[in-house]
Amino acid sequence: MTEAGGTGSGKTTFLNALSDCIPRDERIITIEDSAELRIGNIKNLVRLEVRNKNSGECKEILIRDLIRTALRMRPDRIVVGEVRGTEAIDMLQAMATGHDGSLSTGHGNSVSDMLDRLETMILMGTEIPLTAVRKQISSAIDIMIHLGRLRDGSRKVLEISEVLGMNDGEIELNPLYVFKETAKSEGNDRVIGKLERTSNSFVCGWKLKKSGKEWIDG
Repeated sequence: MTEAGGTGSGKTTFLNALSDCIPRDERIITIEDSAELRIGNIKNLVRLEVRNKNSGECKEILIRDLIRTALRMRPDRIVVGEVRGTEAIDMLQAMATGHDGSLSTGHGNSVSDMLDRLETMILMGTEIPLTAVRKQISSAIDIMIHLGRLRDGSRKVLEISEVLGMNDGEIELNPLYVFKETAKSEGNDRVIGKLERTSNSFVCGWKLKKSGKEWIDG
């Protein structure tokens, strides 16, 4: 799953909240530029952090290096604090190779904008066809959540979309929930609204059943 949102939209806070739903018996590895995640309910938790190059003999350690290292540590899930560059391809490969339920965040103005940014980040680090990049993204990511900071300063989940796969060379999205502002909030200092279920059906429910979970609509 991937979260998208602008600066200050609450991505890390929301990721911390999601981590409370992770089963306590799983082995989780977190990868961050600087330690911001607060995952307290997992006993088997390994924290990896980027190390910057300094004037001494310490070698620089990048997120890409940490993701590759994490894959050899037998994790059930990998949580990448934020993807900003060429490490996007490593994160997607990790998600697509048996680490279901892995989580990450990134900067994007919408779900579709985050997909475009992922494509750009991957192409910055490797020379593969755009179609192959999109196949990799659609295969690795199941759910995308967009968060935003509204005009009154409140932070909301604005959209939850399912990634269905490829259709005519494009990644197909299936919006499941969309934030709708009510008429009462127009001209008001406070934004009033709620996250509403769309009429679209959840297509990939079989993945939940495979993991022993059940999709409850509503």
